[in-house]
Amino acid sequence: MDQPGPISRTSGTGALRDRLTIPVLAFGGILMAVMQTVVVPLLPDLPRLTGASAGTVSWMVTATLLSGAVLTPVLGRAGDMYGKRRVLTSALVLMTVGSVMCALSSDIAVLIAARALQGAAASVVPLSISILRDELPPERRGSAVALMSSTVGIGAALGLPLAALVVQYADWHTMFWLTSALGALGVTAVWWAVKESPVRQPGRFDVPGALGLAAGLVCLLLGVSQGGQWGWGSTRVLGLFLGAVVVLALWWWQQLRTELPLVDLRLVSRPRVGLSHVAALLTGFAFYANSLVTAQLVQAPKATGYGLGLSIVQTGLCLLPGGVTMLLFSPVSARISAARGPRITLALGAAVIACGYAVRIADSRDLWMIILGATVVSTGTTLAYSALPTLILRAVPAEQTASANGVNVLMRTIGQAVSSAAVAAVLVHHTSLVGGAPVPTLHGYLLAFGLAGAVALAASAAALTIPGDAATGRTPRTRGRTRDPRDEALEGA
Repeated sequence: MDQPGPISRTSGTGALRDRLTIPVLAFGGILMAVMQTVVVPLLPDLPRLTGASAGTVSWMVTATLLSGAVLTPVLGRAGDMYGKRRVLTSALVLMTVGSVMCALSSDIAVLIAARALQGAAASVVPLSISILRDELPPERRGSAVALMSSTVGIGAALGLPLAALVVQYADWHTMFWLTSALGALGVTAVWWAVKESPVRQPGRFDVPGALGLAAGLVCLLLGVSQGGQWGWGSTRVLGLFLGAVVVLALWWWQQLRTELPLVDLRLVSRPRVGLSHVAALLTGFAFYANSLVTAQLVQAPKATGYGLGLSIVQTGLCLLPGGVTMLLFSPVSARISAARGPRITLALGAAVIACGYAVRIADSRDLWMIILGATVVSTGTTLAYSALPTLILRAVPAEQTASANGVNVLMRTIGQAVSSAAVAAVLVHHTSLVGGAPVPTLHGYLLAFGLAGAVALAASAAALTIPGDAATGRTPRTRGRTRDPRDEALEGA
């Protein structure tokens, strides 16, 4: 189908809105990442503040993970069908409502429910990328998509020190009032500055497919996230994994027989799309270990012989250079993709991540080397994460970009969940007593770095297997659909 070109609003307020589209969408992506991160500094104190057990409090993270994983492909598909700006605004509203609920309550049940609502914001980035693909002229789209992809890391780097400062110097509810105000600002800005995309895929929403995917993902991710606490060989965890296999197998069968499925599995089975999803999963694993391990390592007591005993605020500041680097390198990623193709950018980014972990293995005692290694990993993440949506945009029809990018983000989320479980398992099995308390050993941290680096190399290898022109690394055009001339920017033309 022929796609309409970008609408130009050249006078007065319309021109201002055009100029603000990219900053507003990027603000939404950063805000989403901040919302996911701000609860981290609170976790050690929440059992005392809420009267709940540490295991119950951990659900404030698990609930967001589960709802985000379920809702990202669902809302992506809804955006393709009913309007991307409409669904994007709804996701930001749910995120803001969840923040208000956290600000008003200290009841752990309410807090967990609120964090589940905030998981809807995980769809902000894929929806925004699809809006950029539909609305921007060719010369602006590549760099805008790269910036949007980088907002996840930028927001995470900003959110941790911000939350730590608020928690240290003010009542913890103040943090959620602040994020509520920022959320309201984000909703208003998107409503005012972002046009509704005219690209739609009409049809009936696949409710059985959405429910089946939700059930399967909940079983899978719940088992992964709680395996360390419940025991990997426990009846509950094994039952969840078995349930995930059965439900997702039935879901796959249902999707192949549905006229308008939630996820087009025939499209996913194409090497250009499927291998991009595999690379996303592996990259998500490799990237997430950086934040997990760095935060724990620099806060370890000095009595361990390697720890620096930093506060949570100082820890956040250590991660801040990585966020700044992601902001600075996003246009570089777009230029590399234009010149060599996104699969080369993805392979290069994953290789840079592996180099960052090599730096961490070489020296994890000196603060400047820790910051350097973490920043190198962030640089590689910028290159890789910026290339992934470009690969997807080239390989799928315009009317399926939000749902396809939603699945790609879902694969990153699964990779991050598996990374969290794997890193926890490594560190738990390599501990020593310091002051009577078990603390991970330096050897355990180095093993975690080695594992993440190996996965990053696997991601680089997967990227190189994505079909593309041998000379340029550019991904071939998708057959069977009319070419949108605006895709020429993504082809590096």
